[in-house]
Amino acid sequence: MINLSWQNRLFRWRNLLILPLIFMAIFYLLPVYVMLITGLKGFDEVSLKTMWDLPTQISLDNFVEAYNKLAPYLWNSFNMVIPAAVISSFLGSINGYILSKWKFKGADIIFPLILFGMFIPYQSILIPLVEFMNRAGLYGGLPGLMLTHIIYGLPITTLTFRNYYASIPKELLEASHIDGAGLLGSYWHILLPLSLPSFVVVLIWQFTSAWNDFLFAVVLTNPQSWPITVALNNMAGSQIIAWNVQMAGSLLAALPTLLVYIFLSRYFIRGLMAGSLKG
Repeated sequence: MINLSWQNRLFRWRNLLILPLIFMAIFYLLPVYVMLITGLKGFDEVSLKTMWDLPTQISLDNFVEAYNKLAPYLWNSFNMVIPAAVISSFLGSINGYILSKWKFKGADIIFPLILFGMFIPYQSILIPLVEFMNRAGLYGGLPGLMLTHIIYGLPITTLTFRNYYASIPKELLEASHIDGAGLLGSYWHILLPLSLPSFVVVLIWQFTSAWNDFLFAVVLTNPQSWPITVALNNMAGSQIIAWNVQMAGSLLAALPTLLVYIFLSRYFIRGLMAGSLKG
């Protein structure tokens, strides 16, 4: 009887915890609902009074128009984000391997200095960053923006891989040394095949961060190299704004990151559970 009573109370508390979670999920999804139904409406149906109403007639013309306007910038984002996410993840993996398994003099100083990059506000380094990109000949194009995201992504990728590799037994590396593997051989043949959970975590994180960035993009690129976040902001007219096309464009801009989380969220959770973010 005591066990049953305790289980009933536990079940009741779980149900009570679900209610605020459902409320927060609905609150979070309300803007998505407005964005979706507005994107399906005609221009004459869009107003503050009918903001929450379903469209009387569903039309995909807004999405076609938004895609035609945003298509070049959409591919700019893909061309910048994918290499930036892959390169920063790979470099973070090497950093994490060196800092966790190959202790050297000054490693305990270098690691905190790398992490310090996570706490530097973007706004504080814009002027020297623009000056550096000008002198390096990278200002105005996608390579400069890509380099910025690679460097700014190194602290979180290094931290993730360093903590993940620290949980791997040293005996694996010692066995590889006995078999004749060197520094890179142990990484390539032993640790890299075990790193899939961490790679999933950092790739999703880096992809999302670089895709959603606006500040670096608007400062470092010219109109031909704009990613979709900047192009979407400049799609609104100066006087009459076609909110239905704007909302359709917003949904198109958000779709890649939504698909990444929908199809890879379980792998993301597995990566976290595998210890990739444990201290």
